[in-house]
Amino acid sequence: MAMDRRAFLAGTAGLAATAWLPLGCASWVPGGSVLFQHGVASGDPLSDRVILWTRVSPEPGVTAVDVRWEIAEDPDFKHLVGKGRVRTDVSRDLTVKVDAVGLAPGEHWFYRFEALGQRSPVGRTRTLPVGAVDHVRFAVCSCSNYPQGYFNAYAAMALREDIDAVLHLGDYIYEYGADGYGGDAGLGRDVEPRHEITSLDDYRTRYAQYRSDPDLQALHRLHPFIVVWDDHESANDSWSAGAQNHQPEREGDWVARKAAAVRAYFEWMPIRAVPGSLRAGRIHRSFRYGDLVDLIMLDTRLTGRDRQVSGQDVSGLEDPARTLLGREQEAWLAGELERSQADGTAWRVLGQQVMLGQMVPPGLPSHNDGWDGYRAARARLLRDLDRTNIRDVIALTGDYHSSWAMEITDDPFSDAAYDPVTGRGVRAVEFIAPAVSSSPLGSSPRLAGRFDGITETHPHVRLCDVEQNGYFMLDLDRERARADWFWQRTVREPGVDEVFGAAWATERGRPQLVAQAPSAVVG
Repeated sequence: MAMDRRAFLAGTAGLAATAWLPLGCASWVPGGSVLFQHGVASGDPLSDRVILWTRVSPEPGVTAVDVRWEIAEDPDFKHLVGKGRVRTDVSRDLTVKVDAVGLAPGEHWFYRFEALGQRSPVGRTRTLPVGAVDHVRFAVCSCSNYPQGYFNAYAAMALREDIDAVLHLGDYIYEYGADGYGGDAGLGRDVEPRHEITSLDDYRTRYAQYRSDPDLQALHRLHPFIVVWDDHESANDSWSAGAQNHQPEREGDWVARKAAAVRAYFEWMPIRAVPGSLRAGRIHRSFRYGDLVDLIMLDTRLTGRDRQVSGQDVSGLEDPARTLLGREQEAWLAGELERSQADGTAWRVLGQQVMLGQMVPPGLPSHNDGWDGYRAARARLLRDLDRTNIRDVIALTGDYHSSWAMEITDDPFSDAAYDPVTGRGVRAVEFIAPAVSSSPLGSSPRLAGRFDGITETHPHVRLCDVEQNGYFMLDLDRERARADWFWQRTVREPGVDEVFGAAWATERGRPQLVAQAPSAVVG
């Protein structure tokens, strides 16, 4: 069922009342129907099913709508494999989520919705493969701040045909108001609502604004997403029982705000809800790409994180009782890793939010929001890898508005624990995605210059770029895993103008990073 992107777009243009129309080299906007103005999306693919998503926007006063859906082998819908009818209403913000089951593994599928005499755009998705798999490719991104810049990285990814899934590692939205972070960028992309979002209606309105973006709609339409949240889907530097950017005296109870954020996330994102998802806010889950990749998505933010301590509180940073994942998720992760290794899966890929690698030696103050702020929890994870001889582990990270590749060791500052020349002591590797549109780390006057020369002072850091927006592609086969960073020349004007940034790879059985020759730029 292979079909390239242009053929798909051309083949579906006459089928949907909201056909995609090209504007420039990569921007696409829906035209015609106003009922499906937030597009379509898919996500959480398994070998026999996938989540299909849309939202209807009927006339004011309409509180419930019946919606029909179809999924087919072909974009002409001549070979249907599933269809049905669902009812949505204002209690779920008129969003529609279908778990389309009974699909064959490893194939592309085409889907659409219809309601009130109007038809949605046609979406394309893909189920997970089973058995022997030779190759998987992910697009990896994070940190998309609507007022701070255009979503040109999304537009660039939408141009690619070589994506099995888009992994979004959090900060899909930002909670700030017009007077907060990013609100004064001067691009005319003012936030809705204008104030900081705290209520269920606020979060819903902000998601609706983000999902009106044509480049984000195009990417959702063409590829399935696998997502986790970070902090800004709720509030900055959030933890299980609070957040730095939450003031109870002005913004009410954190439990209520967190519940509203979680509910809106499950309404607006193509993520599969499991028992306890909404009540517990559980999003850690795993996906198996045959015998090649076990993708393990973690929640380092809301489920079990203990409160951050001061970065100057060294005893707190080293406290063995503190946890980033929560004990239940820690145990689950250990079990997933052991099962993957025992089953003979080639690669174990962790999708998570905050930097795993060490920035300072043990016993010194540090940034407190990443794994450096939960050092005992990181040590437990690395001990589990060593104790059960788990190898070929790759951590994928967002959050830092910068591009990094690093080797993960027990202590990268100890010659006895780590040799950067031979790779002795390396337990895993980490690749960090730059921001889609949020301001790069190096644009902060407070941080400017702080990372100069870091690859000399931190031998485990192979790549550190703090100036660029973009994304990276993770390419995995049976012998090696390679990350290619692509950077956008600007986010202040719409359009795709990207450059190849860097590439690093690790060989299976040899957890050491090696620089790679450039890849071709798409677009």
